[in-house]
Amino acid sequence: MANVHQYKVKDAAGNELDLSQYRGKVLLIVNTASQCGFTPQYKELEQLHQQYHDKGLLILAFPCNQFGGQEPGSDTDIQQFCQLNYGLSFPVMSKLMVNGPDASPLFEHLKDSARGLMKTRAIKWNFTKFLVNKDGDVVKRYAPRTKPSAIAGAIEELL
Repeated sequence: MANVHQYKVKDAAGNELDLSQYRGKVLLIVNTASQCGFTPQYKELEQLHQQYHDKGLLILAFPCNQFGGQEPGSDTDIQQFCQLNYGLSFPVMSKLMVNGPDASPLFEHLKDSARGLMKTRAIKWNFTKFLVNKDGDVVKRYAPRTKPSAIAGAIEELL
């Protein structure tokens, strides 16, 4: 069966990144945007990163402009915003699509593996979160309103 480790993504510089290098780590994969009402969640995501990174958690943020045009900037603009406003020390990847015909294969897999409310497949908004275990299996999908701090217990169970 497919898992997250079988996918490749692009970092903010456009370099291909093989997710298989993260075998043995717990991943929290989030679609993000800089101009969203949920953007302040970056602060709690950074707190989770600081608290659990050394124990094996990796947060991967994937900017997306599909929801209200709330991520219009270039990858460089996004990196600067995240660094200046939130001091993020976890990876913010290259901007991508999470829904539709041009959706990232990774996000297609995430949506197939963990459905949303009412068993919907599509991602409805920015800051949808997917928790992935050390084997690359999607454990749970969290709605945008779910604060990152509320996921800490589930992360601890997987570490």
